[in-house]
Amino acid sequence: MASQFAVTGLTKTYGSNVVVDQLDLEIEQGEFLVLLGPSGCGKTTTLRCLAGLETPQGGSISFGGRQVFDASTKTDVPAHKRNIGMVFQSYALWPHMTVRDNIRYPLKVRKLKQAIADGAVEKAAEMVDCGALLDRYPSQLSGGQQQRVAVARGLVAQPDLVLFDEPLSNLDARLRDQVRSQIHQLHQSLGFTAVFVTHDQAEAFALADRIAIMKSGKIEQYDAPEHVFENPVSEYVAAFIGMGNRLELRRGHDGWITSANDIIDLSNAVVRDQADEGNAAVARFRPDDVQMHASMDDVPAGNVALHAELVTYEYAGRHFDVLVKTGTEQLSLRAGAAEHSATLRASAPGTPMVISFSPSSLRVYAHPDGARVTVPELVAPGVGDRS
Repeated sequence: MASQFAVTGLTKTYGSNVVVDQLDLEIEQGEFLVLLGPSGCGKTTTLRCLAGLETPQGGSISFGGRQVFDASTKTDVPAHKRNIGMVFQSYALWPHMTVRDNIRYPLKVRKLKQAIADGAVEKAAEMVDCGALLDRYPSQLSGGQQQRVAVARGLVAQPDLVLFDEPLSNLDARLRDQVRSQIHQLHQSLGFTAVFVTHDQAEAFALADRIAIMKSGKIEQYDAPEHVFENPVSEYVAAFIGMGNRLELRRGHDGWITSANDIIDLSNAVVRDQADEGNAAVARFRPDDVQMHASMDDVPAGNVALHAELVTYEYAGRHFDVLVKTGTEQLSLRAGAAEHSATLRASAPGTPMVISFSPSSLRVYAHPDGARVTVPELVAPGVGDRS
């Protein structure tokens, strides 16, 4: 079955700077796709090309089989004829219009008089808990209220595609979680098709049916959130989704050796040729995967143990965020406050300690190019390795 929305070979440049580079995307009807990546990776430009706010230099875009852009035939349907809804980072509400008039605007420009008469504006406002705000102006609303109004405006005309351009980044942490949850609930109940741009991995995992992680105008990985989380296809993806701990490894006679000369036994099961050529690899893993111990005797059976020393720690309620050094590298871990508070508070920087982690928490990549190295026994059960 053909995808409802398709992007093929999309290319956007500004002078000699290639911002979107031969990008392909397929979005199914009712799917919530998240474009995830750092600033400058091309995700917002891709969104603006979908909206018709930017004109690409190459490629094509189709909505439901209808070409809205094709560089080869010079087709370029203007934004107001693409039947999209858009929710901006800056809310972009008309300051001289009431909430009612802001939400009604997409219906008015589409000349959907019957929808207005049938109470579509009021229904949209109620969906986002803004029914009591219809006669207020944007200046009389909080940031969270303004963004909920913007979401209602984006959905009120039941567009073919709803585009979200980092809509939560201007909100404080509490409001960000509330509005994110509300968007998720609306998608579950209404089933609209959406493309959501963010640099926040937590937002991406919470909202997405699929995630497209972008790097330098290209898609590095395009997959379900669970597969991205368990099997990042490159070191770039692993680092971006929270595998902040990085160990450089060199091959020795008894296994892989760290910069602290500790041995990590992966049973020489690295099967990619590029790992064997350089005899070097990089292991990535999350702070949550690391445990802290007073001595080697406390390390659980089967765990990899490393000698380390304390750098610093920060209290975070039920846990401490701890930074340790092993060899030339610094690693982060989370230590339970109930178990480790007394030890940490009595420890000065430089105090020796032992850390450990399960080999299954590691994702191993070739060094220096960062491609995924397949280690069969490290693949999570029930999760396909998409590398």
